[in-house]
Amino acid sequence: MSGPMALEPGGAEQDTLALRLADDRTLAPRAADQHTLALVRPGHDDRRDAVDRLAAELADRIAPAVHPYEVAALLESEGMTGEVIRERYGHSDLFSLATALYERIPRTFPDPPRPADPWRPDHVRCALRGALFALPGLAYALAGRLLTEGGAVRALVVAGLLSWAWNQALGHRAYLRLATGRREAGRTLLKGAPLGAVAATGAGAVLAGSGTTAVAVAAQSGYLAAAGALLVLGRERLLLAALAPVIAGAATLQWWDPGAAVRAGLPLLSLVGAVVAAGWALRGTLASTPVPDAARPRLLRSLPYGLFGLAAGTLVFLAGRHHPWAVIVLTLSMGPAEWLLYRYRGLSVAALRATGTPAGFRLRSAAVLAGCLLVYLGPLLPAALLVDAEPVTLLLLATVLWTSLLLQAFGVAWPPAALCLAAAAGSGPVSLAGLAPGPATALPLCCGAAALCLTVCVLWLLGRPAAHG
Repeated sequence: MSGPMALEPGGAEQDTLALRLADDRTLAPRAADQHTLALVRPGHDDRRDAVDRLAAELADRIAPAVHPYEVAALLESEGMTGEVIRERYGHSDLFSLATALYERIPRTFPDPPRPADPWRPDHVRCALRGALFALPGLAYALAGRLLTEGGAVRALVVAGLLSWAWNQALGHRAYLRLATGRREAGRTLLKGAPLGAVAATGAGAVLAGSGTTAVAVAAQSGYLAAAGALLVLGRERLLLAALAPVIAGAATLQWWDPGAAVRAGLPLLSLVGAVVAAGWALRGTLASTPVPDAARPRLLRSLPYGLFGLAAGTLVFLAGRHHPWAVIVLTLSMGPAEWLLYRYRGLSVAALRATGTPAGFRLRSAAVLAGCLLVYLGPLLPAALLVDAEPVTLLLLATVLWTSLLLQAFGVAWPPAALCLAAAAGSGPVSLAGLAPGPATALPLCCGAAALCLTVCVLWLLGRPAAHG
């Protein structure tokens, strides 16, 4: 059996034929499958393009998502059904499509919308308050001729300084009580305003040389008490209406002399109007519902505000002895000064949101302070030159007043009170007695030192983020 083995029927040769026949029979199905695959591939690309288009449409809503489940919730809210997901986008279910969209869009987290400025000032109210500080001076233009006694000015100044100090302290205490309730603030003003008017009238009457001066002192003290109550309660328009007789009378002085009776009667009419308006406003506050167990703030909390009022009034009086128009300029500037107090707080809050380090905030805070001071002092320079006042003294005094009010707005009361008292004590005797180095240099030197110290206090105390939290 050394030769080749004989092949039996059904052996390898038959198997080879069977395989060849089977291969021929599968040629047509394979060609059909290849044609089908050629048709499926474009459909798959279309579905991928559809997913890309969907991702582009929802990009701004997908980008903030932190998990594909958020995208799935978004698709559900858009009414996406399982049939649409399978047929149009080629994904088996909602979560598969959400994952694909989540992976296509990079994560971006937009900043929250900028909140409204909580310290946005009321422009009309600030302008009106500035005018109300200056308009009472028209009463002196009307009735000034009737006060011929030598001690009239001295009596009015002393009574005015005492009223200024008293009303500053009373206003602070009333604002504290106003945070508790309007009835509590009204009771504080109802008790404190008449008492302050009586005290100021008594102090001025001691220096009055005649009954006419005593009446003028009483009228001034009564008006300041009523005006202070109306300003605390936010009734500026009532006060403006009360001043209408004085405004109208002063406007006619350029064309005719109204006579002594009219000169005296119009200021008294404005006084009566202010007192009646204050009584009506206080009556409305007393009708409010009382707050049970309301805590009373300590009287000493308002003491530094009263001392500041006394010192500020003294400094303004010293500046107006030689330049009376400087007092009017300063008085009119109190409206813009109040507006800038609000702007400083609003800009400081914006700076706090824009910085991430204490050093960066302190730098921005210094820039905000410098900008507010420039805006406040800028118009005062041409105004001082226009009225022929000493510009350096006026600008330094204005800086002292504004920085003091700024610190008080943040509850820092004793530093401005102490520094203003020191400036008044340092310049007052020199200016009044004419001692060396002379009245022309004492006031600007003392105001300059106080302004420098107050500016440092503002930068140090208000340059911290905690002060604006």
